[in-house]
Amino acid sequence: MPSLGADMEAGTLVEWLKHPGDAVARGDIIAVVDTQKGAIEIEVYEAGVIDRTLVPPGQHVPVGTVLAVIRGPAEAPLPPGPAAPDAPAASAAPPAPAERRRVSPAARKAADELRVDLTAVEGTGPGGSVTRADVERAAAHARTPVAAQPTTDRTAAMRSAIAAAMARSKREIPHLYLSTTIDMSRPRTWLTAENQKRSVTTRLLPIALLLKAVGRAATEVPDVNGFWIDGGFRPGAGAHIGCAIALRDGGLVAPALHDVDRKDLDTVMRELLGLVARTRAGTLRSSELADPTITLTNLGDLGVESAYGIIYPPQVAVVAFGRVVERPWVCEGRIEPRPVLTATTSADHRAVDGRRAGLFLDAVNRWLQRPEAL
Repeated sequence: MPSLGADMEAGTLVEWLKHPGDAVARGDIIAVVDTQKGAIEIEVYEAGVIDRTLVPPGQHVPVGTVLAVIRGPAEAPLPPGPAAPDAPAASAAPPAPAERRRVSPAARKAADELRVDLTAVEGTGPGGSVTRADVERAAAHARTPVAAQPTTDRTAAMRSAIAAAMARSKREIPHLYLSTTIDMSRPRTWLTAENQKRSVTTRLLPIALLLKAVGRAATEVPDVNGFWIDGGFRPGAGAHIGCAIALRDGGLVAPALHDVDRKDLDTVMRELLGLVARTRAGTLRSSELADPTITLTNLGDLGVESAYGIIYPPQVAVVAFGRVVERPWVCEGRIEPRPVLTATTSADHRAVDGRRAGLFLDAVNRWLQRPEAL
């Protein structure tokens, strides 16, 4: 059971998508796990064959529990031992209350495609969870308008988990706060000219520049890009930026956009739009929640001019951007109006001192002044 954030202690296995004897490759989705963030698709990181599953669907287990055994291509099968095969389809569990029932991402996708009302689908998975087969069976009998599922309980659980993680962060982490004001004239001018060359569907949003600048700066000042674990700093394996995304029904999720520093702006923009869509559809992958190395939050669209985020452990820094506003600016001895942006960082003082955190913000500014190089 992977850890999908500091606020996760356990998860419930909803269904197996791969079974003993199935071959798997790195990146394959093998299971769906229900967490306070929603149903998450679990990936594998090694190629091989599923030897056995050790946890049955419907079981709630702590983070770190072994869910299955995968043997390498050249390895012999393990000797017979305890296993937990999928529950037979014929033995349907009683449905859970509507407000707490689980729906796999595959089932949600099928419901959207087939226009099936999930509230009217009888779940035959563990604990009454709804599987793709349930949706397809319901579609064969009737088609009804799609209705939104009740989300009160999940939103409350998510808020509770966020509250626990943030309370722990403020209790355990000595926060260091810094801010800087960035002249956005150059990036704005460059972005306007660049978008005039593009079709509407391929235009870049300012957030792409912010993400790329943070990715570059995090690589340049690696002290802010990593984790505080077991009393020491552990650098991140790449610039995996956690993007704070608000959910329509309440709550917040910050999945990772991977290797931002190494991708061009078009790729960053495309992947960000996909990440937002999948976050709100509840179809995130485990890797996107397990390894953000630094978090970015942008509250400019809400009219906020500056914000100081709380660090999400075990990360050691969060960077926040506000709204671009016009302010008097001294340029070559003249005072003139300029569009400016307030950027802040909250850093873990155990891992980052003020000088290094300052160098990080300065690097963000320098990269934004060279948008053509991003």
